[in-house]
Amino acid sequence: MKIVDALLGRRRQVRNNLDDLFAIPTAAITLQTAATFQPTGVGAVCFRAVEGSAFAAAEAEIVAVLDNDDDPDLERHVDDYGFTWLVARQDDMSALVTDLHAVNTALEAQGFGPQLLCSLVSFKDSTDRTLALVYLYKQGTFYPFAPQAGEGQRRDNLLEMQVRDLVKNDLPVEADLQKWMPVWGAPGL
Repeated sequence: MKIVDALLGRRRQVRNNLDDLFAIPTAAITLQTAATFQPTGVGAVCFRAVEGSAFAAAEAEIVAVLDNDDDPDLERHVDDYGFTWLVARQDDMSALVTDLHAVNTALEAQGFGPQLLCSLVSFKDSTDRTLALVYLYKQGTFYPFAPQAGEGQRRDNLLEMQVRDLVKNDLPVEADLQKWMPVWGAPGL
């Protein structure tokens, strides 16, 4: 079957490993010590919302489970492109990653895995440059995204390459640069 798949241009589907999200605190320490980027305490899961009561119930259940006190730690945001973000806020990086993992796992367990696009954790340095470590759900890999400050949608490609080199021992980094999608307007950036 492998030869037929190769001839027809089919690729083996990559399985994500949501447990890779738990490596983000290690990468955060690397970013703090080597590049002075501090976590902002904001992380988010991006997905394509679908119409219907089943999806709405699944999303409401996730928010209810993670917002178990009077101070909401999870909020819903729809960006300019129509994608939905569940935004988590936690001062503790491990707790933040646990919340992101829980959101991904809950959506996946209820059959909405194909709707998941990415998860991210944001960072900022002393000069207010922002950066996100983005987890591509369908690839099972990470990449850095660094928007440039100012007008327009421009990326700081040099910073992205530097961060890639810094965290490549901590995280499975996406090798194909064409899959490093910009996440303009993502929460936390």
